[in-house]
Amino acid sequence: MTSLLKRLLGSAPTAPQSERLDGEELARQLEKLEGYRVLRALDPSAGFHELPPLAQDERLAVVVDSETTGLDPTQDRMVEIAAQRFAFDRQGRIIKVERVRSWLEDPRQTLPERVAQLTGLTDADVLNKAFDETEIVRRLSTADLIVAHNAGFDRPFFDRRFPQLRDSPWGCSLSQLDWLKLGFDGRALGHLLLQSGLYFDGHRAANDVVALTALLGRELPDGRTIFSHLLEKCVAESVRIEAVGSPFEAKDALKRRGYKWDPAGRFWWREVQRSDLNSETTWLEEEVYFGRGRPRLRVITPRERFAEPG
Repeated sequence: MTSLLKRLLGSAPTAPQSERLDGEELARQLEKLEGYRVLRALDPSAGFHELPPLAQDERLAVVVDSETTGLDPTQDRMVEIAAQRFAFDRQGRIIKVERVRSWLEDPRQTLPERVAQLTGLTDADVLNKAFDETEIVRRLSTADLIVAHNAGFDRPFFDRRFPQLRDSPWGCSLSQLDWLKLGFDGRALGHLLLQSGLYFDGHRAANDVVALTALLGRELPDGRTIFSHLLEKCVAESVRIEAVGSPFEAKDALKRRGYKWDPAGRFWWREVQRSDLNSETTWLEEEVYFGRGRPRLRVITPRERFAEPG
């Protein structure tokens, strides 16, 4: 231990508990020293047991995460779901947070070794478990927005398991935020959290949800919360450009441009903001179609965004 830390702690190690500096006071003192940053642990048990009634100018959002047996929603199954609701105001400030809830379900197959290693879940943990469908649908269907850190992954699983939620609006903190412009380097949830001075243990759905809620509530130097920036992106309409009939030899250029392949429809597609639509269709005309075709355009709202094509 350095002499500086010894001075900070003083006689605390041998003093009675009531006389010791609490952890937060030690952290604040340590942060004053050059060369030190302090990480604070997230408390997964924090929050209201049940959110109080919303005020007239408040709205409701819910952060979700899932653990699955694999990456394919047509073949794999969710084994864990976590959700945390919160109230927010017109400025996108998080006002009240509800305690995180989580549920397990038996996928009726042996958990893949990688899933077990990543989450710590075992076959015994999920044996004969079933999601509380009524409770999950109640909590998510009442939200004005469902948020996930990779909604493109999570939403198809939710839509298949809970078809009652298929018309819900979704937002994605991974793809809809420019984290570099917000002052972060990287997009992984754990890394973003560390840069905010927080940390959590384990890769379980509930921990990831609490982490994302805490991150969204952080205020940035511009005086806005991260969630307010996400809301701005979520409410804006975008356009899905489907490059139907594009020549095979254009696939590499489309991929470099950020287009994704739709195996069911057999076309490349990309979602852009309305402000970028003209420049994108011009690029397709000049670099892909050469006057021998045109893309199909579809307006996308938060209710369609991140859903499976079709």
